Amino acid sequence: MDRLLLKGGRVVDPVEKKIWTADVLIDGGRIAALGPDLEPAGAAVMDVRGKLVCPGFIDMHVHLREPGYEAKETIETGSRAAARGGFTAVVCMPNTDPVADNKAVIAYIKARAEQLGLVRVYPVGAITRGSRGEELTEMAALKEAGAVALSDDGRPVSSASVMRRAMLYARMVGLPIISHCEDTSLSAGGVMHEGYMSTILGLPGIPAAAEEVMVAREIILAEHTGCRVHIAHVSTAGSVRLIREAKSRGVPVTAEATPHHLTLTHRAVAGYDTSTKVNPPLRSEEDVQALREALADGTIDVIATDHAPHTPEEKEVEYQLAPFGVVGLETAVGLVWTELVGTGILSPVEAVCKLSLNPARILGLPGGVIRVGGEADITVIDPHAEEVVDPSAFASKGRNTPFAGRRLRGLPVATIVRGRVVFSRGLAVVA
Repeated sequence: MDRLLLKGGRVVDPVEKKIWTADVLIDGGRIAALGPDLEPAGAAVMDVRGKLVCPGFIDMHVHLREPGYEAKETIETGSRAAARGGFTAVVCMPNTDPVADNKAVIAYIKARAEQLGLVRVYPVGAITRGSRGEELTEMAALKEAGAVALSDDGRPVSSASVMRRAMLYARMVGLPIISHCEDTSLSAGGVMHEGYMSTILGLPGIPAAAEEVMVAREIILAEHTGCRVHIAHVSTAGSVRLIREAKSRGVPVTAEATPHHLTLTHRAVAGYDTSTKVNPPLRSEEDVQALREALADGTIDVIATDHAPHTPEEKEVEYQLAPFGVVGLETAVGLVWTELVGTGILSPVEAVCKLSLNPARILGLPGGVIRVGGEADITVIDPHAEEVVDPSAFASKGRNTPFAGRRLRGLPVATIVRGRVVFSRGLAVVA
């Protein structure tokens, strides 16, 4: 279908910070017209009255696992999960096998995603070879191959000297660094947040300081080098304070938080469900409150899932033996609308900023706003649609969610990429 008319929806504009009723005409993969009462000849029509028509959501932190760990997830299953979850684009981390530390792996990921023709997939290149934290990668070559950022996510770059050189190089080639902030000398052996619940449950803890000392280091190095640094999966009140203060001084730092860190506390671990085992761990009530406040005041720029699928066999073991990680692509939007928009922490426009405009700006990606002439990547939200989370219905191979059985309200009902409907939840297209 070359021409598609989205009829009667409420268009969300995160740049102008407004919501207005308009039709959206898509022609040849681009936005051809915006306005009331469009009646183009020969266009198929999707009735989106009562729905929010948003610029396509971008998840800037996912693990697609391919190449190397296809039992957990593939580019295809991850892309289908993204489409079902309302994401038109995902940014995939380099901890594959082989690690995405060279042009060949970056090129493979891009080619595979383009072959599938589902959502846009943007690879992240590794900071160091093999993500071992020792020798820098050829960052210019990674950028040339299509990497949109650099990260050793899943592992921290422990050496401040290596990270300083990485930031100098990354600034030179014009790529941001996405930092996994963890001092492994403080977190070693821990499986959950260090505090009251870890003591009660008899599980070794990970102190908040393990994250915060590395956040402080990255801020100092970002200020020193001028490199743009994005702090991944912020989880503590102390990290929030550091980032807020750095931003007030103009340090080029941005930050993200995940839906699970924004909606769950360490009390969720009480049943020893390994789907609650994440890194960084689920923190205290005070930390969650600080994250929500930081999201509302702009200290935290982005909501990203850190989608990390594992096989059931890996997760169905004792808590201390299970790998860290939860899946998030198919529950994120519902959690945001239920727990953050529905409670007044974010307005719908602010939520779209965190899910679309800000990731696009941080990574220099197309999208983030619906404009005539722009790419037709669109996420349609029904703020009244409800579902109970059923992991068996996921498009992802991963079933490791702590939200099974949770009722969510406010769901993606259509995902449109390059003008093509790649997912629809009951919305018909009439030719």
